[in-house]
Amino acid sequence: MHDNRVLILDFGSQFTQLIARRVREAGVYSEIHPFNVDPERVKAFKPSALILSGGPSSVLEAGCPDLDMQYLEMGVPVLGICYGMQMLAHKLGGKVVSSTDREYGRAQFSAQNDCVLFDGVKDSADLTVWMSHGDRVEGLPEGFLPMGKTSTITFGAMGNPERKIYALQFHPEVAHTADGSLIIQNFLFKVAGLKPTWSMASFVDTCIADLKKQVGDAKVVLGLSGGIDSTVAAVLLHRAIGKNLHCIFVDNGLLRMGEKEEVIGFLAEHFDLNVKFVDAAAEFLNDLKGVEDPEKKRKIIGHKFIEVFDREAKAIEGVRFLGQGTLYPDVIESESFKGPSAVIKSHHNVGGLPEKMNLKLVEPLRELFKDEVRRAAYELGLPEHIIWRQPFPGPGLSIRIIGEVTEERLGVLRLADRIVQNEMVASDWYRKVWQGFAVLLPLKTVGVMGDDRTYENVIALRIVDSLDAMTADWSRLPSELLARMSNRIINEVKGVNRVVLDISSKPPSTIEWE
Repeated sequence: MHDNRVLILDFGSQFTQLIARRVREAGVYSEIHPFNVDPERVKAFKPSALILSGGPSSVLEAGCPDLDMQYLEMGVPVLGICYGMQMLAHKLGGKVVSSTDREYGRAQFSAQNDCVLFDGVKDSADLTVWMSHGDRVEGLPEGFLPMGKTSTITFGAMGNPERKIYALQFHPEVAHTADGSLIIQNFLFKVAGLKPTWSMASFVDTCIADLKKQVGDAKVVLGLSGGIDSTVAAVLLHRAIGKNLHCIFVDNGLLRMGEKEEVIGFLAEHFDLNVKFVDAAAEFLNDLKGVEDPEKKRKIIGHKFIEVFDREAKAIEGVRFLGQGTLYPDVIESESFKGPSAVIKSHHNVGGLPEKMNLKLVEPLRELFKDEVRRAAYELGLPEHIIWRQPFPGPGLSIRIIGEVTEERLGVLRLADRIVQNEMVASDWYRKVWQGFAVLLPLKTVGVMGDDRTYENVIALRIVDSLDAMTADWSRLPSELLARMSNRIINEVKGVNRVVLDISSKPPSTIEWE
């Protein structure tokens, strides 16, 4: 149980997760719940403060996401952001009107009335902030004071110091707002009086103790991929229950070069994890024969993984729990009031296993964001080459081979990808980017090698910068590094005579090609 707890009510903003991360970065535990969450769950959560997110709706529309007045009667400090400010004004007797034009982008904000939210903020009389709204507050509720304005908005912020309710029309959680993190910290520490008690050291200790209580003497089975999430989940469970944790590493034949040896050898040897290696490569590749459609490939791999994992797990006597590396963004998405997001692509996981296997779930990481998982890994003593291992998709190299997956094409891609990884590490760029990899394209081009004409494969380089994979941009690597990668791939990988660079951003493109 966390002593200082902030509840964030989500009204649909694309920035809601950023709010939670800024609060946690300040050392305060936070959770996101949909605006229409059962009030009893909110009371059980016992929040020390409440933050109302932004959202795309208008408080003037019928059926818009509404705020239950019970939350304002709890007596805890409240911060409303954008739609959250408009909702507070609307519910408390103020006036909200529709703007002629939507205001989106940077604006200059001037703080008023010595508002505590802007203590220590540089240039609070001319602060660069990020706006994203259509409606605006035109009349303040009774008891509220204007706390800031812009050239176009009379009430850019408002507050009732006596009730400890404050609101901002702009988004302090985004990087575009100057000193935005400090504004949030002022709310947490100076308005709400919270203490920075949330840390990875405290999380690790509490998590291990909780796992011992939850699992007891039972056995847990966990699918180990070698990625940071499943590895940290495995080490936490191992610290809690020791050899009662049974890790299963399934080689689907779609791994990178040397991956299985690195993962199994290191984790089994250095952390004494109980790991069973399952060579199922032939099964997966047989099922993928002739399949070119990316979504079909994903589904085949997902179903086959469940089949293999289920078979191996049943061979272990007395298993009662299934361990998973579920992260907090997955939990948020599953509870979103907006419903399931449109399926852009389905990365397979073992989400279907509990019903099929009749096992209880144990999810050590379900409170953590991705960056927090890495900090937990440091606390657990994991080496940097595992902590900073770049994300690798569940379907493996199959979605980096455009078209049919064959042993020959896997061999080409593995060699090309190994060169990319080696050059990224050697040049110290590996940790500077979010992800960097090779893609094998389904076309051949003419080339000349020596005196001979060639007609061979094309490799695309996909190297991106990102904070959370929700958005991404192509990395501006030095031309010398790109040239070295290209030369090595063409010279060392038989069957490749051309290398191209993907310079598209997400959106509109995705990071992976399939």
